[in-house]
Amino acid sequence: MSWELSREDDVVTEWARSDGYATVRLRNRADGGAVVRLDVMEQAVDGRVYERERYDDRDAAAERAAEWRDAYTLAE
Repeated sequence: MSWELSREDDVVTEWARSDGYATVRLRNRADGGAVVRLDVMEQAVDGRVYERERYDDRDAAAERAAEWRDAYTLAE
């Protein structure tokens, strides 16, 4: 299952998996850092997962977001 960009503004960028059971969100912090989180819902075939990580810069957070999307992409 692929990922689609579902929100993008000055603060938040979010991707949703095409089955609707997983999201990855990247949020800018007021201090210049960024937070990235992975949320895979209980109903997902790959089981419930929730992770949240804080980074000092957006680029590092964006790399982690890409890693999670790769790791949680399901075969269709």
